Amino acid sequence: MEQTTRLASGIGMVAGIAGLAAPLGAYAEGRAPASASTGAVFVQTNDSFGNQIVSYRRGSHGQLIFAARYDTGGLGAALTGAVVDKLASQASLVYDSRDHVLVAVNAGSNSITEFHVDGAQLSDRVTMPAGGSIPVSVTTDAGRIYVLNAGGAGSVQGFHTGSLTRIPGSARSLHLTPNLTPQFLNTPGQIGLTPDQRHLVVTTKANGSSIDVFRVFADGGLSASATVTPAANPVPFGFTFDRAGDLVDTEAGTNALTTYAIHADGTASELASVTNGQAALCWVAGAGRFFYGANAGSGTLTGYTLGAGGVPSIVGETATDPGTIDLAATPDGRFLYVETGVSGILDAFAVRPDGSLVGTGSSVAPELPGHTGLEGIAVS
Repeated sequence: MEQTTRLASGIGMVAGIAGLAAPLGAYAEGRAPASASTGAVFVQTNDSFGNQIVSYRRGSHGQLIFAARYDTGGLGAALTGAVVDKLASQASLVYDSRDHVLVAVNAGSNSITEFHVDGAQLSDRVTMPAGGSIPVSVTTDAGRIYVLNAGGAGSVQGFHTGSLTRIPGSARSLHLTPNLTPQFLNTPGQIGLTPDQRHLVVTTKANGSSIDVFRVFADGGLSASATVTPAANPVPFGFTFDRAGDLVDTEAGTNALTTYAIHADGTASELASVTNGQAALCWVAGAGRFFYGANAGSGTLTGYTLGAGGVPSIVGETATDPGTIDLAATPDGRFLYVETGVSGILDAFAVRPDGSLVGTGSSVAPELPGHTGLEGIAVS
């Protein structure tokens, strides 16, 4: 009971604070010349009236130039109790640079949407049922997509990119306890493929507080059940991987960043952990040799480096707009883009050589007035 109370107070900060896609409302004013653009940033509105992707071109100095809005063909949603992070998850929008596809979840209509990506332009929209209810996170690589469904006992489902046909033998239950409250704390947090694509990882947050690992077979099918490892600290939430292929996981119950080795048998062994003294550390992204954790309750980012053996060390803290949530870095690690959930603002930062962050002066508001529900970000 004491632990449950501590988690509620710590994580409560999170809550407290198929057709051709046509661009909606694209305009030319303020556009940078094509030669000045170095990539794109895509943000998902998660709007329950009609989910959209807002695309921005990235300038050479990290500035954001509005490109277009695209309907996903589905609806967004808000989990009960969630305020700043409506889906209480990481990676609800992902970009696959190998296949040039962007994949989004439509939690309010139990579907996923795939777009073809050409710069900041999206086309060839395909929307399909997610194979479960309340999809909240997605991962994609090498022609495959796996979606994490948060409804009921939780489930995963695999798809082929392009057609979004289901991969045989990839529908698996997480066997979580349904209907626990608060909903936002007891749904799974993220799904992700390991860099070698041999394992599929799911974090379960407070509903199990574990790291679940499925084996991925050559045909894309999954092992019949996951290997379940209790997390080192309560409420494992968002994660990424380091250059060695080790898991870098936020554990919101104690605001800890923990690293794990994922073994061939699917077990996860803790390497090292550090707490940051902030509130509601739930999301993490890598940027070059640094990692940045988003603290929703503090409105800050924590910078980290990983030493020998995966030992994390704190570089420093950087303030954001209120309600820091999902984040993503450019492929070269020079710029970091951060969603903030109180006012639906996207903050842009340059990453300095020492890991400190400086605002680019190019923060924007992707959401439409009155429809706050920002959730999901991807960078190319």
